[in-house]
Amino acid sequence: MPVLMPAQMPITPRPAPAGTASPAPAASRGTARPIVVRTRAELAAALARPVVRREQTAAASADQTPPDHTPTDPAPAGQAPAASTPQSGKAREAAPARGVRGVVMTMGALHRGHAALIREARRRTDQVVVTIFVNPLQFGSGEDLDRYPRTFAADLDVCASEGADIVYAPSVVHDPAPLVTLSAGPLGDVLEGASRPGHFDGMLTLVGTMFHLVRPDVAFFGRKDAQQLVCIRRMVDDLAFPLEIVGVPTVRDTDGLALSSRNAYLDAAQRRSALALSRALAAGAARATEGADAVLTAARAELACEPGVDVDYLTLASRSDLGPVSTGPALLLVAARVGTTRLIDNIDLVLADPAARSARQSAGRQPAAAYAPDGNGYQGV
Repeated sequence: MPVLMPAQMPITPRPAPAGTASPAPAASRGTARPIVVRTRAELAAALARPVVRREQTAAASADQTPPDHTPTDPAPAGQAPAASTPQSGKAREAAPARGVRGVVMTMGALHRGHAALIREARRRTDQVVVTIFVNPLQFGSGEDLDRYPRTFAADLDVCASEGADIVYAPSVVHDPAPLVTLSAGPLGDVLEGASRPGHFDGMLTLVGTMFHLVRPDVAFFGRKDAQQLVCIRRMVDDLAFPLEIVGVPTVRDTDGLALSSRNAYLDAAQRRSALALSRALAAGAARATEGADAVLTAARAELACEPGVDVDYLTLASRSDLGPVSTGPALLLVAARVGTTRLIDNIDLVLADPAARSARQSAGRQPAAAYAPDGNGYQGV
């Protein structure tokens, strides 16, 4: 019989290190640690346990203080807002008898960005599975696989504080290495893929495997990893995975730096230099009403002011397929090295047509706002 670990231990919050997730308010924390499983057999047994659908417990908790969950920020201009119901709409409509299952896939070293993913999954599904696995398939030669932060005990505290039900933390997923893998195709060859060949193929192979093992109805991924999100959405569409993908807004520190497990590599001076990325995105987004050229010019100027930042790319791309874009909804993406640490960030915006803007100005009309700070923008959640 597989062993399910461990049962009903009370949660003892402890101060979180800088940049990691702080414990959730008492009203929103669970009363039990999540079940921790290490093998596929243990995972299957945990998933087979009865699940109480959240709607069945709503009446019982109506007289209690509601959980202090951070609501989903307004959707970027040009995108539909996230569902406001406790469970994801599509998944709820087709919910199996077991209820809606959500999954949050991580490589550990959890911070407040991961906590936001788990919190959103908790808000919108009946059962939350968090996976913790540093995937060797998505690390290239010379990358930081061996030194990638591993903080499992602290990660479990985050999962417990945010109400995860199951943590799947295998030591290995593919043994031996898989002969059959997934390919991201052209989507995986640009931007991050140009600097990290094979990265998105390895990521999709692992994510696809986890989808089969966990069998979620909804999967939650951060918008900070925009190219990853685009690739996963395309994989789900192309391979007809029966689940919904939800992009969750980027979470930032108060100084604007997008949270990342790799921020732990930065010393104090490098962290100050890294702030140029979010400043550049904000400067570019503020010029969206003037068109694509103005956006890129403003962002480049901000990056040029910080000699400690070695820029890999700064570009505008379509939100749906990362293709070229000159007007309308777009992503402004940046990747750079600060010291030896590679950082990425992005922001949603809507590019105005300069010709149309000139026509409006000639007619004495003010251009419509093309950028409002939102969950994927400079202000974060």
